[in-house]
Amino acid sequence: MQCKRKAASPAAVMGFIFCSLIFLPLPGLSQAKNINNQTQSWFSVNSTIRVAPHWALVADWHMRRNHFMAENSFYFARAGIQYQLDKNLSLTFGYGHLWLYPATDGWETVAHENRIYQQLQYHSAWRKITMLHRFRNEQRWQQKITDDRFTGDYRFSNRFRYLLSLNIQVSGNKKLPSLSLADELLLQAGREIISNPFDQNRFFLGIRQSLSPALSFDMGYMRVFQQKRTGNAYDLNHTFRLFFYYNPSLLKKKDK
Repeated sequence: MQCKRKAASPAAVMGFIFCSLIFLPLPGLSQAKNINNQTQSWFSVNSTIRVAPHWALVADWHMRRNHFMAENSFYFARAGIQYQLDKNLSLTFGYGHLWLYPATDGWETVAHENRIYQQLQYHSAWRKITMLHRFRNEQRWQQKITDDRFTGDYRFSNRFRYLLSLNIQVSGNKKLPSLSLADELLLQAGREIISNPFDQNRFFLGIRQSLSPALSFDMGYMRVFQQKRTGNAYDLNHTFRLFFYYNPSLLKKKDK
């Protein structure tokens, strides 16, 4: 007699992936010699504007502050063009620019980073859970700063990112917030990436609230665990996050 195996539910699979992503960096903590705990706040506005049945313009702007709100960490702006392959799957290509403020006391030089990215994004749903899988590849040119001055050289690297995001409707009333969970793993490679191929892990837990059909936000706690270039130094950032999402459509109803 053959025994039938019960297939794992999508929720169980997603739970396994979440645990794998969240705890993947933790073995490295046993070798860590320097872990810098700090508080941050992170604000952003993200927008996808549909301009044709298969095309959209995307843009987002970010501000992150150290010591909760006391000091600048970075500003970041990104824009791109998105092609919708079907209702769940999209491709995006674009450019971003980062203004990174110095972490060394007494330094004032802001380091600039130019970035090109390619992205594949897939949406799905199961019962009251909506899921987002996002794969992003980035080519990064970072200014090298020595003794508080730009050296004239750039550090090039490729960064590979995977984001899993879950939105769980906990109430039958859709006007109430839903539970938001997300985790993103970031790995990198390049000639000068020697001691830190693991870049960082970002875990988020919070709520998501819809304000209108085109406008929503999420708010909550983000844990950012990042490895420094030395390989034995880490930042563990406890971050308040507030992200807004504005997704209007310029299409007429018959074109949607």
